[in-house]
Amino acid sequence: MTFPALEGAPYRSFVSPAISARGRKHVGLLQERRGIGMDQHQQHRHAHGTAATEDTTGRDKHAGHSVAMFRDKFWLSLALTVPTVFWEPMIQEWFGYTAPRFPGSEFIPALFGTVVFIYGGWVFLNSAIGELKARLPGMMTLISLAISVAFVYSVAVLLGFDGHPLWWELATLVTIMLLGHWIEMRSISQAQGALNELAKLLPDLAVRVIEGDRTEEVPVSGLRTDDVVLVRPGASIPADGVVMSGKSAVNESMITGESQLVDKTDGSEVLGGTVNGQGSLRVRVLQTGQETALAGIMRLVSQAQSSRSRAQALADRAAFLLTVVAIVAGVATLAAWSLLGAEIDFTVTRVVTVLVIACPHALGLAVPLVTAISTTLGARNGLLIRDRRGLEEARNLDTVVFDKTGTLTLGSHRVVEIVAAKENDPDTVLSLAAAVERDSEHPIAQALLKSAEDKGLALPRSSSFESAAGKGVEAVVEARRLSVGGPALLRERNVELDNDVESASRRFGDNGQAAIYLLEGENVLAVFAIADQVRPESKEAVAKLQSMGIEVVILTGDSEAVARSVGRELGINTVFSGVLPDQKSDKIKELQAQSKRVAMVGDGVNDAPALVTADVGVAVGAGTDVAVEAGDVVLVRSDPRDIARIVTLSRATYRKMIQNLWWAAGYNIVAIPLAAGVLYWAGIVLAPAVGAVLMSASTVIVAINAQLLRRLDMAR
Repeated sequence: MTFPALEGAPYRSFVSPAISARGRKHVGLLQERRGIGMDQHQQHRHAHGTAATEDTTGRDKHAGHSVAMFRDKFWLSLALTVPTVFWEPMIQEWFGYTAPRFPGSEFIPALFGTVVFIYGGWVFLNSAIGELKARLPGMMTLISLAISVAFVYSVAVLLGFDGHPLWWELATLVTIMLLGHWIEMRSISQAQGALNELAKLLPDLAVRVIEGDRTEEVPVSGLRTDDVVLVRPGASIPADGVVMSGKSAVNESMITGESQLVDKTDGSEVLGGTVNGQGSLRVRVLQTGQETALAGIMRLVSQAQSSRSRAQALADRAAFLLTVVAIVAGVATLAAWSLLGAEIDFTVTRVVTVLVIACPHALGLAVPLVTAISTTLGARNGLLIRDRRGLEEARNLDTVVFDKTGTLTLGSHRVVEIVAAKENDPDTVLSLAAAVERDSEHPIAQALLKSAEDKGLALPRSSSFESAAGKGVEAVVEARRLSVGGPALLRERNVELDNDVESASRRFGDNGQAAIYLLEGENVLAVFAIADQVRPESKEAVAKLQSMGIEVVILTGDSEAVARSVGRELGINTVFSGVLPDQKSDKIKELQAQSKRVAMVGDGVNDAPALVTADVGVAVGAGTDVAVEAGDVVLVRSDPRDIARIVTLSRATYRKMIQNLWWAAGYNIVAIPLAAGVLYWAGIVLAPAVGAVLMSASTVIVAINAQLLRRLDMAR
């Protein structure tokens, strides 16, 4: 679907059937609800709040797990751990109390500890098997080794081996691990909740108009193309469509990030999931289900969250190496304390503590959580990340290349300057010229009419319209015979220009702008410069990028005069003009050959090769489907100021990733030696449960630090 009624409508690329088909091909089934299909696996994960994190094979290391499962296992294991600890003889001795005694009470720690190991620990054991099958031992392998060593040793003691069993350590270890995973999965699930939150924008039911004023409530999934729905004040619009009747203002911030309400009248396009204001609208449905703008946005968010970044690959490698280090440290601890003649239960406890404290739990969370939050944050601000590598690379940019037409400019002609003769008012002469052109379909006429409309000018009535091919048009306006045309009209009437108008005409020509005149008889009332108008936001966008130390470049197929004119207006010194479509990617390569990190911003088919060639491709959302498919990031609003926001988000995301990676891995430099017992001589010895607490604390700190990214001010 395209939106012909809205110039530069920023949703075309998301609702086109073509891109929808490609999106399904590359991304898979969309995780959706209420009329946007979801497969059974996705439904299960959606219903149970499953947070997926992948290992280096792309395999979901939490496949089949859910937040609810870890929560339930934690509470039951905690309930069993309390009596395990309470009836533990060592704990009784430490705290100076005596637990109630009854036949078999001495077996409570062993019995409950075994139940906790089997019930609570099985999830870790099963996941460890998967890691070992994939030949990628990691977090689950370490946890499983730790609890298995503790369990086997405790059973051996129970059967007569000389030593002290580790039942209470085992139970507390499993319980704390379950708590840590519950916290981790809740954090990731909340961060990745962007898809769920987007899906919730659609209402469950729609009011379909049957005939006249007769209506019926139907599920949103039951809507079909060309159905007419009634959208009452305050209700969510159930599908993409066009307003048949009614007048209102719609809140589209949840889709575009634009805070201002958008007026809607007959012929206006509306998007499913946006919220109607005070008026009532009748909307003809144009797109439903996976063809809607909302579904397209959800596809891109889903794709971004599943794509892998270099930082994630680094974290995965670090987690693998940390696993190897932990196993080596565990073996070294066993050998060292055995050689020193330590008691076997002390030695086993040290080994278990080392394995626990070195678990790369926080490493597994460090990058995915930050990525999920940054992707969500970007989507809420109109930045759709198609590939996380593009977002990651944006922090290094030192050059941004803008396609001119439709990116820095509106992509449609407007009156960019008015020079009025004989003290005429500029707004008055513009309204007169637009009135003369009211019945013309010529692009110049449309430029005058749209410019008058943009200024909110009321057009006087016109009559007796006549057109002279190649010269101009005439009409009677307010009893005045007025003409609008170019230089050919002046030559036909032998009109001489006064100094101001003549000087302005030459200047317009030097800038590559068309000079159009308003005449009354042989008197020139004004001259208008007609050109592709620079977007109001472009100057601010360029200034912001330059303040960030980023060079801005214009790349266009237009003439040098036109390109230089836009460059002067925006303060851009580097301009590549007259560049053919197949040459644009070569210009990007030229800049890259100068060791520059280049972003390309474009909206057309001829920009696609350059978007792919650039280090970061940014597709303007109002552009074609090909451009959007080629870009790493899509701008929903077609606002060039969003380029600076991409860089800001990229830099903030990278800072959080690095902070998390250092904390997740760095604390092991101190923690592993402590767990091994290097400070035993000073009376400092960590119990396995304490090691589990420290490991879980690092995970919580990483999660909290990642959540702080939500406070990022994207406007800076």
